[in-house]
Amino acid sequence: MRQTRLADLFREQHDVILADWIKALSDSTAARRDLIGDADLQRQARDFLGAVTRAMTSGELDVNAIAWDPVRELLARLSRSRALQGFKPSETATFVFSLKEPVFTQIRRTSTQSDTVGDDMWAVTTLLDGLGLYTTEVFQKTREEVIARQQQEMLELSTPVVTLWQGVLALPLIGTLDSARTQVVMENLLQRIVDTGSMIAILDITGVPTVDTLVAQHLLKTVAAARLMGADCIISGIRPQIAQTIVHLGVDLNSVTTKATLADAFAVALSRAGLSVAPAAAKPAGPSDSAVAAH
Repeated sequence: MRQTRLADLFREQHDVILADWIKALSDSTAARRDLIGDADLQRQARDFLGAVTRAMTSGELDVNAIAWDPVRELLARLSRSRALQGFKPSETATFVFSLKEPVFTQIRRTSTQSDTVGDDMWAVTTLLDGLGLYTTEVFQKTREEVIARQQQEMLELSTPVVTLWQGVLALPLIGTLDSARTQVVMENLLQRIVDTGSMIAILDITGVPTVDTLVAQHLLKTVAAARLMGADCIISGIRPQIAQTIVHLGVDLNSVTTKATLADAFAVALSRAGLSVAPAAAKPAGPSDSAVAAH
């Protein structure tokens, strides 16, 4: 049977196939010596070929079968590590596809019946193509997870909640305010309100390039959520262009205190807290100061 022939080939010619494959990998431009050393590359090749050889002994050539679970798990780990190291998807898939040539060479060399060569090559091609595509799927999924995590981290970094004064928080917003970012803004603000017991929060939109109906709705939702937590909100950074846009859109911000600058909003917050900022009293000139001035 074809399965038995291929299982015997991989088992009996294991060392020869491995040596030829490692040489082909080392000579390939996909080896990426800048990202992986020869020792690690040889170890990965040895582990993969060993796992394939063991799976072949089951007589099953379907890579989705249970017998091939260890091979898929090994390739999943390899693909994830390479995605994090900076390999390209094609370079990771080439690791698997490059095994074809040394296997084909041994099929032609050891086959005693010429009519079986084509069938064996096709079976190996189908097998390795399936495994190569699997590595690409895992690689792409890992990259997407990394990108999503980085985007989440950037969202969290771009929405810092700072304490301006005891009981007064400020949340400077920079960039576009969409639904996903609004959720992060709301969560960060509400958590800080709980942690600090603050009663006033300033949302500064000086760095928000445009305010449309959707952005205004996001702001109102954040204000409403903060009020439910017992904190009052002030929106600052209302530039003339933004004020005109809000008027044209018909967005109702009458229930929200708005100020042109963060400084103005901070002054209102201090006033509501029963505090005020005044210039320091001028220091009386002493004898030494008068002497210096006269000199």
